[in-house]
Amino acid sequence: MLEHYGEDAVERDRLEKYARLEFFRTKEIISRHLPKKPVLILDIGGGPGRYALWLAKLGHSVHLVDPVPLHVEQARAAFENGSGKALAEASVGDARDLKFADSSAATVLLLGPLYHLVKRADRVAALSEAHRTLKPGGLLFAAIISRFASAFDGLFRGFARDPKFYKILQQDLKNGQHRNPTNNPQYFTTAFFHHPDELRAEIDDAGFAATELYGLEGPGWLLPNFDKEWNDPKSRGKLLTVIRAMEREPTLIGQSAHILAVARKS
Repeated sequence: MLEHYGEDAVERDRLEKYARLEFFRTKEIISRHLPKKPVLILDIGGGPGRYALWLAKLGHSVHLVDPVPLHVEQARAAFENGSGKALAEASVGDARDLKFADSSAATVLLLGPLYHLVKRADRVAALSEAHRTLKPGGLLFAAIISRFASAFDGLFRGFARDPKFYKILQQDLKNGQHRNPTNNPQYFTTAFFHHPDELRAEIDDAGFAATELYGLEGPGWLLPNFDKEWNDPKSRGKLLTVIRAMEREPTLIGQSAHILAVARKS
């Protein structure tokens, strides 16, 4: 993982340039649930701080933790370069062993760790740490990559023509264990791709209640002319209307590249 994210712009620019739909929809769903008043938020696996910056601008106190030192440096720099808001803290750390007190946060974001933890026990450990640090009634937002993402991506973008990638997606469909033996960064890095039912079960095992799953991108991420559709206000509105209508349909959630779980500590 550290090798994959070692290049300066791999994750720093991704959400604004290559994953605008994922970024927009994640913020949209978080906004539906997040309290309007300022609260303390733990952004675990927060990367270069794109979500932390957004939340700080809304008035929340955000503590960012990431295992990649470069990401922590980039997050600090983002806040220093004109954000107008202070990042409460940015530190290198592990989602499975958080240095925060019990029941100290109103909200925890796990928008990256779960697909980089390839063992179930480690994912449940990260979710359990989120549960521990949350106050009663606190909210968890946890994102994963869909079990079917590489199959859709491979077929629609032509990667499946490569026998090496086809073997990768076959393994993904079998058990979600994504491995990239090539040097092609477009084929991603070592990861775990969830089936929606697996995500729900892991969150339940960590002690959360009433988990809701949302398909973030719906069919939008598969459009060959996405930029044209997104940049046109009328077409964007229609696209978002369709995605929102599908977002909680159990038979379609896995079509999205990313799935966002919302759960509450009882």
